[in-house]
Amino acid sequence: MILQALLHIDTVLVDMLARYGIWTYALLFAIIFAETGFVVTPFLPGDSLLFAAGSLAALPHSPIKVQLLFVLLTLAAILGNKVNYAIGRALGPRVFAYKKSWLFNPTHLQEAHAFYEKHGRKTIVIARFLPIIRSFAPFVAGIGRMNLGVFSLYNALSGVAWVGSLLYTGFYFGQLPLIQANFTLVIYGIILISLLPAIITALFNKKSKSCP
Repeated sequence: MILQALLHIDTVLVDMLARYGIWTYALLFAIIFAETGFVVTPFLPGDSLLFAAGSLAALPHSPIKVQLLFVLLTLAAILGNKVNYAIGRALGPRVFAYKKSWLFNPTHLQEAHAFYEKHGRKTIVIARFLPIIRSFAPFVAGIGRMNLGVFSLYNALSGVAWVGSLLYTGFYFGQLPLIQANFTLVIYGIILISLLPAIITALFNKKSKSCP
């Protein structure tokens, strides 16, 4: 059901607009906040949701406005990361000992930690554009007790860049008839492109382990 909603996010948003009208702003805010704010919700749509929301805002007589979406969803992304950081800071390194459950996968945490160790502060910016890692990076930064001021700066910059780039790209391309006619394929492409870095990294690591 989640996968179906993710692949047909445009239909979901249209239905959301029809049902909730202006309250759609609050629902989108909640989704982006939860996806970035809690390590147990990395499955929520991020990239595709922002692109689709921008596309719908571009439609004639759309009840949602791209400028307000940008402000609200950027705020959601920044606050979400801030909460995630605070939770990681409160729980500390002992979280690495947690066992795998249906709600929490420690493998994702280990991958985010390795990414953080490799890229340092840049992780907060780079991870914004990487599904799953995006939900774990601020959590790991909190565990590692990254300086709060430094984290806040990178968090704000990355939030603006992530939301702005995808939202306004969707807004621009959403006005093109070719995109409107093939919107589902475009969403597939966005999901695939966003997953490519993780897929390439996994294949590279697998190859490295297999080599003597």
